[in-house]
Amino acid sequence: MTLQKRNNVHIAGDGGATLILAHGFGCDQSMWRLLVPHFSKSFRVVTYDLTGAGQSDLGAYDHGRHASLWGHAADLNEIINEFAKGPVILVGHSVSSMICALASVQAPGRIAALVMIGGSPCYVDKGDYTGGFSPDEVRQMLATIDDNYLGWAGTMAPVLMGAPGQPGLHEELLENFARTNAFIARHFARVIFLSDHRQDICGLSTPTLILQCPGDVVVPMGVGDYLHRVLPDSQLSIINNIGHYPQLSAPSACTAAMDAFFVERGLSDG
Repeated sequence: MTLQKRNNVHIAGDGGATLILAHGFGCDQSMWRLLVPHFSKSFRVVTYDLTGAGQSDLGAYDHGRHASLWGHAADLNEIINEFAKGPVILVGHSVSSMICALASVQAPGRIAALVMIGGSPCYVDKGDYTGGFSPDEVRQMLATIDDNYLGWAGTMAPVLMGAPGQPGLHEELLENFARTNAFIARHFARVIFLSDHRQDICGLSTPTLILQCPGDVVVPMGVGDYLHRVLPDSQLSIINNIGHYPQLSAPSACTAAMDAFFVERGLSDG
């Protein structure tokens, strides 16, 4: 099996640096449809579906290898080795923010920069860390996903998307959720919401842009502050947006923040 088939890899543009876009839970690479045309003018843009998601080879989803985000990070490093040219920038949304960070941990010095959109190293409140969910809330959510994944998706899609006045985006997210294999989604949800990668990424020196939305129901503002505090070469940029998917609901704000960061870091001429 080729990596292209395993992860449904697509390439757009032919710039000197490679921008790899990694999507979040229950979705596929179509989540980047509004950003790819912009960045493919300046970068070699690689999009892919996480193993077990979208049009990836579902048979490649391994409950051992993918029992933690480290397995997905290893998948990403294989994609980097196969498809990247020049400096490599990883852009992760939601859970893929951590997948990208762990990929950088696995390959020290290989990644030129990271962009985390709505990323979180831990979703559960622990001590003085506010992840956004109590342990009971996580257990109840996972039980709901187990019992009725599509029912959970129908209820949560508009809440997660936010984007008041853009109902088409609610439908798009729900369609993504509905296309996702429910058996894999149940397993992956546990991997995500029961993980804690705070110690794994603390002190990671890769230059990082953290994009945070004040109206994100999944990742509270304190998580962005936490990431900015523990990542020594990081920049926190607030996107004025309601929802967890600013790459769809506020794409211009996302591209502006990313463009400025890339220029500042010498990764783009602007």
